[in-house]
Amino acid sequence: MVSDKTREQARSIAAAGRKLKSRMFAIQSRLCEECAPCKGEELSMAQMHTLMTIQRCGESTISNLAVLLGVSSPSASCMVERLVDKGFLHRERSRKDRRKVVVRLSEQAVTHMEKIEKAVLATFVDLVEKVGPETAEKWCEVFTRVEEVLAAGEQEKVRDDE
Repeated sequence: MVSDKTREQARSIAAAGRKLKSRMFAIQSRLCEECAPCKGEELSMAQMHTLMTIQRCGESTISNLAVLLGVSSPSASCMVERLVDKGFLHRERSRKDRRKVVVRLSEQAVTHMEKIEKAVLATFVDLVEKVGPETAEKWCEVFTRVEEVLAAGEQEKVRDDE
């Protein structure tokens, strides 16, 4: 049985997470207004997630991208198609296996992602300065522990799937 206090703490954490997510989406939206590939069009959260995933791995096949995003290959393919049309992704033959097609970020996308990362970091620097060093240190400790718990959960899921 979950206590009322635990439930209230969870609500508070979820609400703060939503506010941070909303702030990050607002930053991305503002930058899209200035971005040549976006042409003023906002990128969806799913599109941003796709770009960040490809940024992290450098390049990916559609099937690998689908696994990384937790979606079907046709869904990943549609997402990639839209991002290619907007100029954010390039499709090309794999250098390792010419039979495979990989997607990677375009130069414009790399520049756009760098701008977003700078703006997001500036937002968090501002937050850290406003909450003060003691609270920021606690925040770092909490998020380190959250990452540990999430990583352990992912490892358990992998073991359960085997």
